[in-house]
Amino acid sequence: MAQPDDMFGDEDYPAYTMGRAAEIVGVSQDFLRRLGDAKLIDPFRSPGGHRRYSRYQLRLAARAKEMVDEGTALEAACRIIILQDQLDEALRVNETLRRNENSTAD
Repeated sequence: MAQPDDMFGDEDYPAYTMGRAAEIVGVSQDFLRRLGDAKLIDPFRSPGGHRRYSRYQLRLAARAKEMVDEGTALEAACRIIILQDQLDEALRVNETLRRNENSTAD
């Protein structure tokens, strides 16, 4: 777990309760549960079993809310977001590998 000084900059630190997360994103707590059921987000569980959300997870939830508000089915929105994130990660990895190849070729 991150140290107190590091928590504010940690995108993955589970800082938000379910109620606060729902309020921030502008959705119901049930909507957040359904995002978990659809495997978009997997909230951290406190020792008491309460869900805790990170800023990264809140951004994913906000993206899903936007898509659902535009008429996309929840499950489809979650799948699209997951695939977009996988593509973004693959592009980052490829760019890093390309930079490393170029730096060793010099």
